Amino acid sequence: MTLKGFPRISVDAAICGGRPTVAGTRVRVSDILELLSHGATEADILADYPYLSSADVRACLTYAAAMAGHSVILAA
Repeated sequence: MTLKGFPRISVDAAICGGRPTVAGTRVRVSDILELLSHGATEADILADYPYLSSADVRACLTYAAAMAGHSVILAA
């Protein structure tokens, strides 16, 4: 199932243990983020995963940014 607001990201309990993936693939969002964090460029990723697009890589970054943002809870 694709996630609301993230049509290129899907979550399916039967694929990659329910971790977020690029829709229609078994490539986890975390795989793309890890590659980028270790210095891979978008061009490197697309060369290694020719079935992905630039939009897929950007979708992973957008999804990660949305998940990192959260409400701040202050103790009374």
